[in-house]
Amino acid sequence: MNFELVDVEYVKEGSTWYLRVYIDKDGGITVDDCEAVAREMNEILDREDFVEDSYVFEVSSPGLGRPLKKEKDYIRNKMKNVEIHTYRPISHEKNFSGVLKDFDEKTVTIENDTGEIVFEKKDIALIRQALDF
Repeated sequence: MNFELVDVEYVKEGSTWYLRVYIDKDGGITVDDCEAVAREMNEILDREDFVEDSYVFEVSSPGLGRPLKKEKDYIRNKMKNVEIHTYRPISHEKNFSGVLKDFDEKTVTIENDTGEIVFEKKDIALIRQALDF
């Protein structure tokens, strides 16, 4: 299988634990891809028993609102509209949007109506492509 592991979540929703695996590949993910990865990973998870408690296991594509985590995510979204949510307010705001102009290991630069804004990556709780409908 030639898939990229995008993210893994182990979260509790209500009284149920969920182990979620997000995968991607060039050209996108199909339901059959998710099923194939789920079958393969289920065998490993059952055999190795990494998680003692019961949980629901899900495999899916990262979706349209996927967070930017890896360098190639930033490259793919350069010059596109992004949303940024910060841990703490910056100039009394925690939510920003604009065009992703630049990035490096430590910073992200967007441009919006107010000009360019440079964020330290450590201050960013979430950055993702903005969905314009």
